[in-house]
Parts: sequence; structure tokens; C-alpha cells
Amino acid sequence: MTVLIYNTLTDKKEEFKPIEKDKVRMYVCGVTVYDDIHMGHARSMIVFDMVAKYLRYIGYDVKHVTNFTDVDDKIINRANEENIDPLKLSARYIDRYFEEAGTIGVGRANIYPKASESMGDIIRMIEDIISAGFGYPTEDGSVYFSVDKVENYGRLTNQRLENMESSGRIAMDEQKRNPMDFAVWKAAKPNEVSWDSPWGKGRPGWHIECSAMIRRHLGDVIDIHGGGNDLIFPHHENEILQTEAVTGSPLANYWMHNGMLQVKGEKMSKSLGNFFRVKDVTARYDKQTIRYYFLNTHYRGPLVYGEDAMEEASVSLKRLWNNYSELVSYAKDAKGVNDIADVLTKTKKEFIDNMNDDFNTRGAISAVFQMVRDTNRMMADRSLSKKGAEGTIALLKEIDTIFGILPDDSAADDSLDAVMKVMIEIRSELRKRKLFDLADMIRDRLAGAGIKIEDTAEGAKWKKIS
Repeated sequence: MTVLIYNTLTDKKEEFKPIEKDKVRMYVCGVTVYDDIHMGHARSMIVFDMVAKYLRYIGYDVKHVTNFTDVDDKIINRANEENIDPLKLSARYIDRYFEEAGTIGVGRANIYPKASESMGDIIRMIEDIISAGFGYPTEDGSVYFSVDKVENYGRLTNQRLENMESSGRIAMDEQKRNPMDFAVWKAAKPNEVSWDSPWGKGRPGWHIECSAMIRRHLGDVIDIHGGGNDLIFPHHENEILQTEAVTGSPLANYWMHNGMLQVKGEKMSKSLGNFFRVKDVTARYDKQTIRYYFLNTHYRGPLVYGEDAMEEASVSLKRLWNNYSELVSYAKDAKGVNDIADVLTKTKKEFIDNMNDDFNTRGAISAVFQMVRDTNRMMADRSLSKKGAEGTIALLKEIDTIFGILPDDSAADDSLDAVMKVMIEIRSELRKRKLFDLADMIRDRLAGAGIKIEDTAEGAKWKKIS
């Protein structure tokens, strides 16, 4: 089975060949924990949750590491505003991260290293950078990486060093030998959280933590490094420099970047003030709708967030839910002869083919909806067999181990099914007695509660409609 991954480093799709047979080492840049996560974070979380789940589905043993940046200027500034210890502030938002990740169906990574708990690894790597001739300490006790020492800076962005611009995280400092040099260790400021080091008290720069964590938990070279495409420069470019200065080997064989979530043409971010917190969105939409909204587009493309887009996703997803509900109900007494083995085989092949083509979830979902149309037609003419209905249900559940878009509570719920059988019997008896107003009232009240009754040649059937 060939899996193609678009590699930002080479600007093309490449066949995935893991370093170690049947195993994947994947690192995904996490969040800076000074506030609640927003929908921009959620996109990256759901994308790489999907990647990990699919790779496991096709047989890989995936070791997935995602970090927390819990030492940072933004964390320190927020902690000062609240008059709280910075690490207590970051611990609060790490707890919230896990709570909110659960509300959008994101599975746990294998390891969540924190910057504050990785100081030994960070300091050792900085020492190695200096020993290799790529770093220099300054009089105030900071340490900088010298970009002049490398020959191919800018591989991910395909830019020349002199043409690059900082994203805002590289601060100007007269102690730098080159304006593009970046801090791997920052000397402590008064009343600022700090750790002891060979260069004095201080804390790590932004980029060094990821290089040190990868080396510690996954080794010198990893299979996949992921994150949002806003991290390509300077963060991922600088990670490459740091790691390769020490190891002499590529940091990652495949670089994957999801597109930004946009609001009116700009990326969603806290700094721009145009973000929507996950906890607010989950108060209005279920996790399946949120996941469907993100997965029904290719992960590399930009995606515009808005209420209209979420409502559209909700309406579209209900078609799948209705089909699933009808299949469960239909399978109980199906008498058709079409076992649709050909449809199921075709759907699964198209699902896998799309997913193997750079995780094309949109194409995979399109294949599922074609199956929905086919089975809806066969249920309508009662030609679908019990085996066919059960096979479709099984395939939907199999695919959903990756997508997470099927309803938690379906029409298969035994207690609801029992109640609906009683309601249908009562309504049938009312119609026999020509008490049509009461029968119609039951039908209309149930419709208002999200349950539709349909009168067919084989009797009344019911399904959920919302």
C-alpha cells in the first residue's frame, strides 16, 4: 500500500517510506498555553489526529508527540496581569486544553512534553550547538544561533536569507552578530521565571524546545513533523538549523503543514483578535459537525470560518446521520436481496485511495456520500438486503474510527426504538378508528422533536431527522 504525502521541504508529493518498518515517529507542534484554544488550533489538532488515526488504521505503529510551550513571553505577561505564577497559569490552560480537545473528539498523543520539564535536554542541546560552532553566548548570559554558519537556510520557504522577514517572534538585539540570529537561551529579566544554566539564569528561546524534545522522545531523525503553515518560518526553519547543527542529519523526512483557518481573509489568531474559542463553538455545535467541517476540505488549503459555513456543515452531516439511522432501523426487518458487496468494495477502495493520496479527506467523504445515495435508493425500493444494510453500517463505523463524524446516539438505541414501536402502534390504532386528527398530532409532535414517521406499503417507519 503506497501512501503519498505532500512534503513542504520538497514542494511535491512523495511516497511515504518510514525510517523503521511499520513504525512512524511523528511530532506536531502544540500550543502556547496562555489562553483557551481557538478554532485555528482545533484545525491543526483535528488534522493530525486524523493523520495518526489513519496511519494506525493501515497498520503503522505511530508514536505521536505534541508539545506544550509553557514558558513564553505571552505566558509571563498574562501571569503578571493576573498576579499568578507563570507555570500555574500554563498548567491551568493545559488542563483546559485536554478538556476541550475531548469535546472535539481529538485522541491523546502518546507524549505531551512541556518546556518547563525539558530544561536538562534543552541545556544539553544548546551546549552541543555551541560546541559545534553554531552558537555563541553574549555578555548578558543569552545564547544565540549564528545563521551565518549555515549554507542553506530557508529550505522550507525556498527563500534566500537576505529576503526573509520575521514573523514577529525574532526580536532585534544589538548583541546579535546578524539581525537574523535567534535566541536559543534568553538571559533572565528581573522577577521573571528562570532556570540555572552554564550561561546564567534564563529560559529557553522559542525554537530550541521542539528540537530538544524531538531528540529526547523520538531520536535524531523523525518521519513526520507537522504543524500549521504559519510555523514554517521562522519556527520550523530554525528547528532544522538547530537539530542539523548537532546531529548532521535531516530533522524530519516529511514536513506536513495544514492551511490556516481564516476570518475575512486573515488567519485566525489571538494576536489579531479575530478568533473563536473552541469552548464557545462547542456550546452551539456538536463535535461531529466541527470535525466534519474541518475534514470535508483538504488539510493543506485555507478554510474560511463563519456561522454560514458551520450551518452548511451541519445540514450536510445530517444527511449522513439520517442514512445511518435508517440503515439501523431497516436492518431489523430487511427482506431485500441486494447485498451490495460491489458498492461496499468500491466505497472502501475509494476511501483508501483518497486517504493514501495525501490524506484527501474531502475525496474520502465524497465516496461515503455516494454510498449514502446508493443505499437510500435501495432502502426506498426495499431491495437492500439485511446483509447489505449491516455491511454498510459496519463500513461506516470502520471509517468513523478515523473521522469521528457519526452520531453518538443513533436510532439503534433500544429504549427509543421500543418507545417508537408503541407510538406507531397507537397512531395505527387511531387511524383505524378514523381519529385522523389525533394520529396527525402524534406525527407532527414527533416531527417537532426530530423524529419523522413515514407511512409505507409495509407499515409505518421512523427515523431521526435532527
